[in-house]
Amino acid sequence: MTERRHLPRTRILGTGRCVPDRVLTNADLEARVDTSDEWIRTRTGIRERRIAPPGMDTCDLCEGAARRALEMAGLRPTDLDLVIVATVTPALGFPATACLLQDRLGISGQMAFDLSAGCTGFLYALTVADQFIRTGAARHALVIGAEILSRILDWEDRTTCVLFGDGAGAAVLGPAEEPGQGILAARMEADGSYWPLLHMPGGGSRHPASPESLRERLHCVKMQGNEVFRVAVRTLHRIAEEVLETAGCSGNDLDWFVPHQANRRIIDAVRLRLHVPEDKVYVNLDRYGNTSAASVPIALDEMVRSGLLKPNDLVLLDAFGAGFTYGAVLIRW
Repeated sequence: MTERRHLPRTRILGTGRCVPDRVLTNADLEARVDTSDEWIRTRTGIRERRIAPPGMDTCDLCEGAARRALEMAGLRPTDLDLVIVATVTPALGFPATACLLQDRLGISGQMAFDLSAGCTGFLYALTVADQFIRTGAARHALVIGAEILSRILDWEDRTTCVLFGDGAGAAVLGPAEEPGQGILAARMEADGSYWPLLHMPGGGSRHPASPESLRERLHCVKMQGNEVFRVAVRTLHRIAEEVLETAGCSGNDLDWFVPHQANRRIIDAVRLRLHVPEDKVYVNLDRYGNTSAASVPIALDEMVRSGLLKPNDLVLLDAFGAGFTYGAVLIRW
């Protein structure tokens, strides 16, 4: 557990998002697989999702989100000391999408790397960047969660293809100027024993690309949904409670709870356990589906630009993803 009472705090200076224009509705999916709008909505809360067109890659989404976040923060790319991209769908196998983005932004010399932590990726990256800023190793950092999950879905598997969407969300971080502002507490964990429940077998050194791996659809998401659901609810609740306890807060003290947007039933179950009022929970799952590492930063940018997030609001971020990874971050906005 990490406390920041006696250390300089990090705050979010600007946010941005970039999502593809194409909308894929539940009705569209009815024509592709054996499913229905009613089945998807009642089990997940999803109505539509965004899908990247051919020719668009993860770096394209990163660049759009990054430029908007930098503009809001009033900074130039040359002001950055660190670039982290959280993704499981990088633009290339290597080099890192963060390096490709660095080139797109016309900068060099900064540390730039990708981070793979599934749907918890943005929170992991946020916490890593926080360490650099708190210790003085960096003053300004760009953190992005970005995914094009539509490229790794089996569009004949109705249990997974209805869940995910594409998009990117970015945050520019810097030192907090006001006392009590910024990241108050955070905790990140992982339990690799659960890896078989949510993974993509192909593409790595264990199952490299081959005619056989393509034929067996090993380059697609594999998930055991019921088991993931049970672990997610329990773990999201526990880690959020621990972070709130570290800061001396409870769910009733929150102005906003911003969970990973994976499943409405998971969100509702965790909210009830944390005793957070329903009107204090931000949900955009119905419009984007599960965008993995991009879901929390997309939500934050929507909240900031719509005026929902106000200075001094107490905000809890909570996420769970493949690995399993999980984490929570408490912020005084």
